[in-house]
Amino acid sequence: MSRVYDTIEPAVIDDVMLSQCVKEQGPKNQAGKIAEQEGLDFKDVKVLRLDFKNILQVENLWGFQNLVKLSLDNNIIERIEGLDTLIHLVWLDLSFNNIEKIEGLSKLTKLEDLTLYSNRISVIENLDSLEKLQVLSLGSNFLEDLENLKYLRKFRNLQSLNLQQNAFCQKDEYKSFTIAYLPQLIYLDFRMIDTETRKAAKEQYYFDLGQLEEDEKAHNKVMEAKLAADKEMELHVDAYVENLNGNQLFLEMYEEDSDGKKLNKLPTMEEDIIPLFEEKFTEVCQKIFEFGLESRESRKAEVDTFFACINDAKSANRLKAAEAVEEFFVYKRRLFEQLGSLKNSSEIDKLIGDYNDEIQKLWDKLMGLELQLVDQLEDTIKEFERSLADLVLGFLEKQQERFGQLRELENVHSEKLLEISINMLEKMLKSEVDADAITDDLREMMVDKDSVANAVSASHDRHLYVIDAREDRIVSNINGWMTGLIDQVHNEQEVERNRNRVTEINHYCDNLREEIDNLEFGAN
Repeated sequence: MSRVYDTIEPAVIDDVMLSQCVKEQGPKNQAGKIAEQEGLDFKDVKVLRLDFKNILQVENLWGFQNLVKLSLDNNIIERIEGLDTLIHLVWLDLSFNNIEKIEGLSKLTKLEDLTLYSNRISVIENLDSLEKLQVLSLGSNFLEDLENLKYLRKFRNLQSLNLQQNAFCQKDEYKSFTIAYLPQLIYLDFRMIDTETRKAAKEQYYFDLGQLEEDEKAHNKVMEAKLAADKEMELHVDAYVENLNGNQLFLEMYEEDSDGKKLNKLPTMEEDIIPLFEEKFTEVCQKIFEFGLESRESRKAEVDTFFACINDAKSANRLKAAEAVEEFFVYKRRLFEQLGSLKNSSEIDKLIGDYNDEIQKLWDKLMGLELQLVDQLEDTIKEFERSLADLVLGFLEKQQERFGQLRELENVHSEKLLEISINMLEKMLKSEVDADAITDDLREMMVDKDSVANAVSASHDRHLYVIDAREDRIVSNINGWMTGLIDQVHNEQEVERNRNRVTEINHYCDNLREEIDNLEFGAN
């Protein structure tokens, strides 16, 4: 089933092997010569075959960023790894290896065709992220448990499944079980499933399927609710107001406030004071939350408008550059026709000189357009920075004002708590309080006025700390977001974009010069 390598020297996937494979599998003849002159760029490779190479470990494929199809069959690979960067992969062949576990595929979300034929796999697992999977081959492995096939029910796009030469294929119910529990399949073991076979399989497992489908519906409902909640929380986090749409911050103030919890047991506190304090506190938190969501929409609109302007400017600039290049191509085609009919070397040299002058003019024009775009983007980015800073400042000023309201509510509550606590202490000292009205914890705390004042002060400090920490988090997070976004804009839209464009223009014009230098003329 699998290849052994006790007498085979494992090969390493290095630049030498990769370059050789790309060259062998690349364009041939004149196109191949041009590709070789321009150099091998792995990121341009869409298809790569690394079969029959005695490869033991998958590695060093990070440069193939746009790879769509990869063959790693007929090697001695023991573990699926090193594929995380190949996010555009659609087709993957890992057949005829020594793989024991399905793993390392979670990043390949575009994968449609996966072949793991003839390995040592005993469990179908770890394919959850491959929602686009259409073809799966797991034939000639160590699969024994038919129940494991139910795992594949979640892959709604799965149309073709090969399981031949596994242990469970010897069971009488193998075919009917597979067809019944995987109704999305069109082909099983390379044969189309006909209507009668499908109907018979469904009838055979009618009751079990009914219960399974009910369980799946219930599970899906729970998962949908969880996904909706996660999406909602993601929105709240993005607005910097997560867990502020209720009494969570109020409850957080008391989480590590043992003194406050005890004092809340005082008569009138539990019945009147605390509920009113919580209600007012939560109302302000709700205002912070709602304003946070509103502000997020404003920031999002500003960011979307900015990038739309950037893209429009780049598109318009590219269009002008394309017009200049097209105009040059018309000239170039005409000139090359003339050169093909000339025999006189002086006339040829003159035309070549004119051609190089035109290349220089094209370079000047393209660079001029790039400088115009640089100036335009610089002005747009500066305006965006100012607008974004104003939005963030307005958001922070309003939110800090409301956090001030929370602190004021806490101050008032603390003063009232101190007043009630001292009054209760005085009544206790005069034996004017029913013994059952005070808990043992309170009696231990309320020894004298200093003890009571210290307890109230500790509770107050804890509450202010929680309020301040939440406010600081909002300030820190939104400022960090703004700084990171502006840095990203400068790097991607100014520095990197300009560097890449200048390199592109220079490379293009150099190729034009090399093209005529490599031409052969029949001069006398």
